[in-house]
Amino acid sequence: MAEQRFYFEACCDKEKTNGRKELMSHRFPKNFLWGASSSAFQIEGGWEEDGKGMTVADHNSFRRSAKQADSKVASDFYHHWREDIALMRELGMQIYRFSLSWARIIPDGDGEINRAGIDFYRNVIDCLMEHGIEPFVTLYHFDLPYALVEKYNGWEDRRCVYAFERYAKLCFAEFGEKVKYWQVINEQNLMIRVDERMNIEETDAWKADKMRAQMDYHMFLANALATRACHEMVEDGKIGPAISSTCTYPLTNKPQDVWAARMNDCMKTNYCLDMYYDGKYPGYYMRYLRERNIVPEMLAGDEEILKAGKMDYIAVNYYRTLCASYLPSDEEHPVGMRVFRGNEVDFDQYGYCRDEKNEHLGASEYGAQIDPMGLRIVLNEYYSRYRLPLLITENGLGAADELTEAGEVHDSYRIDYIKKHLEACALAIEDGVALMGYSAWSFMDLLSSHQGFRKRYGFVYVNRDDHDLKDMRRIKKDSFYWYQNVIRTNGDEL
Repeated sequence: MAEQRFYFEACCDKEKTNGRKELMSHRFPKNFLWGASSSAFQIEGGWEEDGKGMTVADHNSFRRSAKQADSKVASDFYHHWREDIALMRELGMQIYRFSLSWARIIPDGDGEINRAGIDFYRNVIDCLMEHGIEPFVTLYHFDLPYALVEKYNGWEDRRCVYAFERYAKLCFAEFGEKVKYWQVINEQNLMIRVDERMNIEETDAWKADKMRAQMDYHMFLANALATRACHEMVEDGKIGPAISSTCTYPLTNKPQDVWAARMNDCMKTNYCLDMYYDGKYPGYYMRYLRERNIVPEMLAGDEEILKAGKMDYIAVNYYRTLCASYLPSDEEHPVGMRVFRGNEVDFDQYGYCRDEKNEHLGASEYGAQIDPMGLRIVLNEYYSRYRLPLLITENGLGAADELTEAGEVHDSYRIDYIKKHLEACALAIEDGVALMGYSAWSFMDLLSSHQGFRKRYGFVYVNRDDHDLKDMRRIKKDSFYWYQNVIRTNGDEL
């Protein structure tokens, strides 16, 4: 593990560029971190065992219990973790990126500490390290303790910021001796767009966006406070955010469409990275907040907090690219007004951008356009902009995998998807990008928020359906053996 951490330092040190070349005798650097990812609410189950509290993710999943699987059992990692970690070792994983459930550690978010939850995660971390796997921990992955919604309306209230700071410090104190890689918040920039994930039930669009802006700002404060605490409490600790990356192509070469594409990236991702990096909103985003009259409440001293929470790296979650045209505003549709034509993630904004279909790209069976080149573009853009090491923490293909009568899963489509995206990673590295590693989504099949277990991402098949738990058996897919060889050869054999 010390050798793995060396590569982070090599990436960070601009004076070690010659040394980096020595590391790159092959397409992927020596000590490149190979792994896979998951999140607590999507795999753990045991949703109320041993004192765990309910989360927003639990609450939302229960609303769909009649239609699909919910978080009560999920992949049942809570009872299968030893077996699952043994499979991780067999796969050859060097890092495992997973999240802690805030409500398993502090059931009501800001009250009594649940030692059983701490013990569970301590056992998981110890087992990972015994198997030679570096634990890579996310503090918050969509699962805010529901009690904080009931008490404060979650992130709208500043008290949620300090509750998160307390939770983060507790995690650093309990696990920081062994965990050196940390993520604060997973996909804040995507989470904030989705009312369900933020528990926004306001029907007035302006009021909802005003609430959204305040919640977003408070999460930035929480991120900064946690980042500062990690640097103070965890020796050699590295911490950063995970963003839902956005790469948008213009529909045409009209200047307005080119601008629209750039603004789509800025309004959905870049403003967030700029805030993490500089501790302040970029000018175009402040203009948007002012034009809509939704500037969040900011207190004296916040600027100092935000500037002190500078990230060590950027974690990239990449699945697809977008396409946009210019959407002019008018008297009925003011600048910045959002329109959710299809979903809450790919919204239109008057005066900025309109989401369009890219006719040049194919798509998965669930509609996500497949674009390995977009990953190369994103990696180059983020590295040239921030000059920080990058790590891919999510990239994968969701599909309706089928178990054959022989008990096998032939997922050549997933192999093809990941292979092409790894080739894009290799090209980005040749471009000069300091890419630390690749952690696929996901290690095993897990609960998809809107498709349950019909939509599978894992290298390991979990033998259950949405409403039939069957035997929960773990079955290695064809992609498991392929990725095993990729790791064994350090990417030389894709």
